Amino acid sequence: MEEFMLCYEKVYPQLYRTALYYMRNRQEAEDAVQDAVLTAYEKFYQLRDKEKFAPWIMQILVNRCKRRMREWFRKEEDIEQLSISQETDFAAASAVRQAYWELKEEERLIVGLFVFGGYTSEEIAGILNKNHSTVRSKYRRALQKMRKKLEV
Repeated sequence: MEEFMLCYEKVYPQLYRTALYYMRNRQEAEDAVQDAVLTAYEKFYQLRDKEKFAPWIMQILVNRCKRRMREWFRKEEDIEQLSISQETDFAAASAVRQAYWELKEEERLIVGLFVFGGYTSEEIAGILNKNHSTVRSKYRRALQKMRKKLEV
């Protein structure tokens, strides 16, 4: 229990930020993190290399977020109700957010893990089971797409 808590305390801010940008709703992000942490805790004994805890739990979180989003679409809820409430609405932040959400799902995930999670291309490659050079290329292309949308 203590070993799990030490590992968890190091990654919680990254987990929450990633879930928040993925889910676009604070309560849903908190629920996704909670689900991921519970699953990770139950399966912690299976993790052989504790150094890989961060990418391992991040993969669990990403899977939880994807599952929750699939459930939303199955229920055909109004996605607009799930947007983040902002205390102040800045046009630039809104434009960046819009450009981010216009990316494909995999591109959003890669950008989110790089920017919000602070992961390296090698760590993201491990999470997504892809080559790290592929991850870097997709990251650069996603940023170029966002720049183009912001320049218009």
